[in-house]
Amino acid sequence: MNTSKKKKSGPTSNTIALNKKAQHDYFIEEQYEAGIALEGWEVKSLRAGRLQLAESYVLIKDGEAWLFGAHVSPLLTASTHISPDPTRSRRLLLHREELSRLIGAVERKGYTLVPLSMYWKHGLAKLKIGLAKGKKQHDKRATIREREWERDKARLFKKR
Repeated sequence: MNTSKKKKSGPTSNTIALNKKAQHDYFIEEQYEAGIALEGWEVKSLRAGRLQLAESYVLIKDGEAWLFGAHVSPLLTASTHISPDPTRSRRLLLHREELSRLIGAVERKGYTLVPLSMYWKHGLAKLKIGLAKGKKQHDKRATIREREWERDKARLFKKR
C-alpha cells in the first residue's frame, strides 16, 4: 500500500461566480472558455469572491471579445493607491478561430454571447461564455413547469 500520495482534504470549489439568470433567459447552444485580462486589484478581489455577473454581457468590437457590465468590487486593502473602476470593460482572450466562429454566429445568425461563469483554472481566471438564443416568455414558463414536475416526481418516488 502506497501512502506517499496524499489527497486534499475537503471539497474545494474553483468557481468564483455563476450567472444563473443566463440559463433562465437563454437557450445555451455552445460553450467556450476564455481567458480574461485583469488588473492586479481585480485578481485580489476575485480571490475574495467579489464578482457579479448577473447584468453582464459579451460584445465583439474590432475583432476582439469584450466583457461589459461585470462588477468587481474593489477590496479596501488592495486598492489604496489607485482609483479602481468596478465595471470597466475587460478584454477576453480567445483563439483566433474561436473568435471568427463567434463573430459569424453573432453577426449572421443572430446569436448572443452571455457570460455563464467565472472560475480558476491552474491559477488563471477563466470565463465560460455561452453562444445563446433568447427565450420567449412561454419558453420560460415551460422550463419552470418542467423543473417543478421533476421536483414533484422526485418527491413521489421518495415517499414510496
